[in-house]
Amino acid sequence: MLDTPSQSAEDVRLQSFGVTYEYPVVFTRDAFALGNRCLVDALSRREPRKRHKCLICVDEGVSASLPDLASQIENYAAAHTGSIDLVGLVPVWGGEICKNDPKTIPNLLEILSQRAIDRHSFVIAVGGGAVLDAVGYASTVFHRGVRHIRFPTTVLAQDDSGVGVKNAVNLFGLKNLIGTFAPPWAIINDSAFVDVLPPREKRAGMAEAVKVALIRDGKFFEWLEAHSDALARFSRPHLDHLIKGSAELHMRQISLGGDPFEIGSARPLDFGHWSAHKLEQLTKNQLNHGEAVAIGIALDTRYSVLSGRLAAGEDNRVVDLLQRLGFDLWHDKLRQCDSRGSPVVLKGLADFQEHLGGELTITLLAEVGRGVEVHEMDERIVRNCIDWLEQRA
Repeated sequence: MLDTPSQSAEDVRLQSFGVTYEYPVVFTRDAFALGNRCLVDALSRREPRKRHKCLICVDEGVSASLPDLASQIENYAAAHTGSIDLVGLVPVWGGEICKNDPKTIPNLLEILSQRAIDRHSFVIAVGGGAVLDAVGYASTVFHRGVRHIRFPTTVLAQDDSGVGVKNAVNLFGLKNLIGTFAPPWAIINDSAFVDVLPPREKRAGMAEAVKVALIRDGKFFEWLEAHSDALARFSRPHLDHLIKGSAELHMRQISLGGDPFEIGSARPLDFGHWSAHKLEQLTKNQLNHGEAVAIGIALDTRYSVLSGRLAAGEDNRVVDLLQRLGFDLWHDKLRQCDSRGSPVVLKGLADFQEHLGGELTITLLAEVGRGVEVHEMDERIVRNCIDWLEQRA
């Protein structure tokens, strides 16, 4: 006798399985020097005797700063031909233009198809956070996901976004509206790329280090304070230490925070970001991400004090550090109001909530080194924070 559909809620089969993700995050220098095996080892870590098909996408801004990079990559592949089958070098326009252009992802997918990339091939991205986002997203949707290796080339990408599991591009004027959670095959942080960055880009990534120190590691924050002068001069060893310390804290949060794919309502690593994302949009990216995050950190630290969560004076301490690092903590768009007289930047709270769903969850500070989640933000206090920041700046 055939089974008939049951009307009982008890007729349920529960599917359950777990997947362990593991990928190396490598800190090196001159990764494409012929004797540097970091890339070869990453490609070969599961299949050491195989020749691996690789398509390498390179940020055009990086190529402009390092005109010999393409030949270095080609020479590296030729020197390691037993492990690398280089099927192409693809230039990708960097910056938010890359993430805003609706043609970026279709163009990348077409190239992957033309080069016959399969699920055992590697798509390697060399560039800043926007290029890593776009190439990473294309890699994760092509054939439902191909192997992807990142070479972050900015401080911000090496110490924050490039070591995580998120990929996204912008759509309908909204930041990171479409994207995926997909751990990469490997991440290779090459400090030589940082050397050629303009000062503004070196500084921008420091904001994410301040952020993660504030919510997770007071000792690291104290180190940033103690070495702020050297960091402001972009001392290579100090910048290397900042990048490694920040990257390790971000990795710890992803692996041990309990929600690497952000299924819940909280995004603790986005402390200071609800206003930062809105400021990027309002300024049409006149403020880069790090600069906007620095302002957001200052606002939310002040809010933490005014709401009684953080000890008085700690807001000044945080702002002092950010300013010593060289950040300008004011932009006139903070004063832009809607027809009701409400600061437009406050709409960033609704955008923040909509992105995750569930209840609004914002990370504030209970003390330097320890974040705390709250579920509402008082507009009156936010206005006071804006007033205070304008006076401080």
